[in-house]
Amino acid sequence: RIISSVEREEKNNGNTQNVPRAEDYRKKVEAELAKICNTILHLLDKHLIPTSTSGESKVFYYKMKGDYYRYIAEFAGEENRASASTAAHDAYKDASQIAAADLYPTHPIR
Repeated sequence: RIISSVEREEKNNGNTQNVPRAEDYRKKVEAELAKICNTILHLLDKHLIPTSTSGESKVFYYKMKGDYYRYIAEFAGEENRASASTAAHDAYKDASQIAAADLYPTHPIR
């Protein structure tokens, strides 16, 4: 967000020399964030969620999955924002359903 605001500020101030630098840096940071988030999502989907045995761990991992899709939605372009938001919503919904079935109402993860 900070990099995007710097980029907008440079555009608004007419600093055409700094705009490409800010844009390139923003794209670099977004690519790194996307790579990290996608790696974590892969670990969650392929290893952690399928091997979870307790409701507590499943809820934790599904909430984590929702968080990482939400992070992607924050910096994704318009074309990817909707799919990331939907995936985050679905993960939170799955966590909520498992929590309602397996965890006490006073459980801190719920």
